[in-house]
Amino acid sequence: MAFIYYVTHIQFEHGAIRLLRQECDRIGITRPLIVTDPGVKAAGLLQRALDALPGMPVAVFDQTPSNPTEAAVRAATALFHAQGCDGLIAVGGGSAIDCAKGVAIAARHEGPLKTYATIEGGSALITDRAAPLIAVPTTSGTGSEVARGAILILDDHRKLGFHSWNIVPRAAICDPELTLGLPPMLTAATGMDAVAHCMETFMSAAFNPPADGIALDGLERAWRFIERATRDGSDREARLNLMSASMQGAMAFQKGLGCVHSLSHSLGGVDPRLHHGTLNAMFLPAVVQFNGEVESVRQEQRLERMARAMGLAGASDIGPAIRDMNARLGLPAGLAAMGVQAAQFDRIITGALADHCHKTNPRIASADEYRGLLEQSM
Repeated sequence: MAFIYYVTHIQFEHGAIRLLRQECDRIGITRPLIVTDPGVKAAGLLQRALDALPGMPVAVFDQTPSNPTEAAVRAATALFHAQGCDGLIAVGGGSAIDCAKGVAIAARHEGPLKTYATIEGGSALITDRAAPLIAVPTTSGTGSEVARGAILILDDHRKLGFHSWNIVPRAAICDPELTLGLPPMLTAATGMDAVAHCMETFMSAAFNPPADGIALDGLERAWRFIERATRDGSDREARLNLMSASMQGAMAFQKGLGCVHSLSHSLGGVDPRLHHGTLNAMFLPAVVQFNGEVESVRQEQRLERMARAMGLAGASDIGPAIRDMNARLGLPAGLAAMGVQAAQFDRIITGALADHCHKTNPRIASADEYRGLLEQSM
């Protein structure tokens, strides 16, 4: 049986940050903890959020790492309790939003964080007691502002997913103005993250026609506007469409992702310095080819529809087009250029086989097939 759910309260327009206090009042948050990171603070975006909360007592945790960790969740949760907070506002990219989702769980649930990880059977243990969260994205990539999942690196170094409709942000404030001037490489990497989300959700075999339509439209927007946004950080039309594509990819997450994310999650746990969106961009060509080898008319039709959305002649052009796009955006030529070594493959494969995205790829990969995907992506 298909489960189809859309999704949360979204404010989407240039200047939407002004609605932050309104959304706090609607949800009933009176003393928020803002979860953000040093880069967002330095860029002045934290201050824009604070300016939108006149007269409200606010605590700030601004030490989210680029790949959020259980240690960061612990520190933010301690501040949440020390300041008597009753809700959360995440201001930043996927890292800050996912860290805030970790706090939403930890602040209201007993036991270690790993208890609630999806592959540990913990999703059902995340109840509606989770602290309410408002998400304000400042990048266009993860779409975590409308997603039910968070990816966190635990104390045991595993990079695990946490999934529950109870940690979907109660409101998403999508203001493309907050992404104006985002550095080109971050724009490119996060934009390719959005491309990967739209493509993997669309390729998933799960039955969810609304998600398919949303993902395909998101792919068309992302592919059309990612270069413009990367080349000109002040292009308002490109920023709006790229933020929409990011949101749309995550709205379709409920179909499941696949091998791109199994590998990226695992490799990101092996080497937390590596950027998730860039890893997705490296794995996409090989995984699209791998999925295209499924003897299924339906899968062939999906690849052809993706090709049309990207303005390509046919499915066989998708992988080369992604490689060309990566090059034009200035992203690495492959995993080797990012410092990945063949000696790491065994650990990466073990993690990929255990990842929550492994079983929702349209073609279930074996250990040897994961090794082949790694080799092709080097």
